[in-house]
Amino acid sequence: MTAGTDSPAQARSDGPRAPERAEPAGTAARTDAGFAGLLPDDLPDGLVVADGTGRVVCFNAAAARITAVPADRALGLPLDLALPLEDLKGRRWWLLTDPYGGLATRSGQPERNLLLPGGREVLVSARYVREHPMGPVSRVVVSLRGTEARRRTERSHAELIATVAHELRSPLTSVKGFTATLLHKWERFTDEQKRLMLETVDADAGRIKRLIAELLDISRIDSGRLEVRRQPVDIAAAVGRHVHAHTTGGQSPDRFFVRIRPQLPPLWADPDKIDQILGNLLENAVRHGEGTVTIEVAPTTGGDDGEEGTEVTVSDEGPGIPEESMNRVFTRFWRGSKRGGTGLGLYIVKGVVEAHGGTITVGRGPRGGAEFRFILPVGTPAHLL
Repeated sequence: MTAGTDSPAQARSDGPRAPERAEPAGTAARTDAGFAGLLPDDLPDGLVVADGTGRVVCFNAAAARITAVPADRALGLPLDLALPLEDLKGRRWWLLTDPYGGLATRSGQPERNLLLPGGREVLVSARYVREHPMGPVSRVVVSLRGTEARRRTERSHAELIATVAHELRSPLTSVKGFTATLLHKWERFTDEQKRLMLETVDADAGRIKRLIAELLDISRIDSGRLEVRRQPVDIAAAVGRHVHAHTTGGQSPDRFFVRIRPQLPPLWADPDKIDQILGNLLENAVRHGEGTVTIEVAPTTGGDDGEEGTEVTVSDEGPGIPEESMNRVFTRFWRGSKRGGTGLGLYIVKGVVEAHGGTITVGRGPRGGAEFRFILPVGTPAHLL
């Protein structure tokens, strides 16, 4: 279109004009856009519909909430007056897009950030409905969404980047420093000093590898692409391996108490993912808890269909998790104390458990500490049933 030329909708808004049908505020919205019992006010997003003359015939409750314009005031108005939108450069959006003019092949506008009066941002997309191909626009359907969810996602991504940068800086600095020192001053060090520096480099490289693995897991969990490769798993043996790893790493054997209930059902799960769950929960109990760490494995029957499963409980005798923090334990970046960690482990544990079709909860243990309980269904592959 030529700059400065009003769209048909804008041209018709110069003088007052009553809507062609005078109906109650809610009537037009309900009769024009209702479908199979679904009413516009049932939709979570804002819905605005203008007819072929550019007048608003539907303005649902979500649109009224997002724009702070009452529905009865918007109905019957020209679209550009009911929704006086501007782009981020201050240009009037309806004048730029000209939904009722321009190319007859246009089908709408993709979602973008626009501004309402007062500078409030809103996500807007539009669809141009034509009765037949290349015909005039008979309806303009506009979808409105608040930007709060997107802002939360952007903040979450920014926090993730900041956390990753912080966690990577320390081990990378160590790796770079020790390798540079060894390369330039190799002859000055004894074999024992070289071994110590190389062991430090190896440990820091392991930290980096674990962090990258966590990031990949988060990406797969968030996108629903976390794969579970099921095979028979001996959960009791897996618990024993993790306890042994902690005791050989310096923890006292007396700090762990393992109880395996009899008649455990066969468990089909991803062994690597089970190790990941147990490793995170035991590390959490050892690092942040106190006293004896109790691990109990027992058979369970849950769900409406009475499906068999395995229940694993990990508890400690520390101060526990404050009641007000219980609902945030499995969110990103939650840390129970200042004893290190990225705050991503329990978020990943929850995603892995749910990928197996299981559930995980947190509460207060019998001796006051934190108690994590996860339940995994038997998960027998369909071809073996």
